[in-house]
Amino acid sequence: MADKKDKHPESVNGKFYVDTQCIDCDLCRETAPDFFTRQDDGGYSYVFKQPENQESIDKCMEALEGCPVDAIGKDGDA
Repeated sequence: MADKKDKHPESVNGKFYVDTQCIDCDLCRETAPDFFTRQDDGGYSYVFKQPENQESIDKCMEALEGCPVDAIGKDGDA
């Protein structure tokens, strides 16, 4: 389970975040590219934009549920 105390610093404030467990598998970026991007130097994903409607939240939830290492959290600071 993702830990908001370990989220990557690039993640924008809000409900969703990616923590340091990320293995750079690209699944979240493929599933919800409008919200997840890659930090090239560190080789991990982070949330660059928070969802603003239910359709966007559903995409982020799909990415969260598909994450193979549970690095995506939904209990971040809104």
